[in-house]
Amino acid sequence: MLTAPSTVRARAGIPRPERRVNRRPVPGTDALAFAAGLDVFALCLTAGMPVSGAAAATARSAPPELAGALRRGADLLALGADPAVAWSVPGDRLLDPSTIAVLRLARRSGSSGTALATGLGELAAHCRDEAAHAATAAAERAGVLIAGPLGVCFLPAFVCLGIVPVIAGLAGDVLRSGLL
Repeated sequence: MLTAPSTVRARAGIPRPERRVNRRPVPGTDALAFAAGLDVFALCLTAGMPVSGAAAATARSAPPELAGALRRGADLLALGADPAVAWSVPGDRLLDPSTIAVLRLARRSGSSGTALATGLGELAAHCRDEAAHAATAAAERAGVLIAGPLGVCFLPAFVCLGIVPVIAGLAGDVLRSGLL
C-alpha cells in the first residue's frame, strides 16, 4: 500500500517541515517608490485636498516607512493635533533620512504656511537623482568586478598565444645567428 509522506508524518506525529523562502533582505527603501509616493502626496495637495486627507490617501500606496509616517501624521491632524506635533519624528522608531526630510518639510510648512506640494516635488526630484547616482555607481562597480575574472582568464591566454611565440621566434633567430 502506498501512502503519501504527509499522511505518514501525520500518523507518526512528526510536524511538517517548514519551507524556507530564500529572500534577500532589502537594504532600504526603494528611492523611486519613495519619490512616487511624494509625487502622489504633492498631487493630492495640488488638487486641493486637506493635508490630513492627502497624507491618508498617499499612505495606502506609499512604501512602508513613508506610509507609517504619513498615516501617523494624518491621524494626528484629523484628531486636531498641532502640525508640529503631528509631523514630529516618533522617538521609538529609527527612520531613514528621506522620511525625516518629509517630516521636517511638513513641520516647516505647518508652522510657516509655505506650500508643502512644491517642497515635496523638489524632494521627489532629489530622491530620483540619488537613485540615478546609486544605479550608476552600481553599474560601474559591476564593470570593475567583471573585469577582474576576464583579466585572469585572458591574460594567460594572451601571454601563451601572443607573447611566447614572438619570444620563441626571436630567441630562435638570435641563437641561430650566433650572438649568444
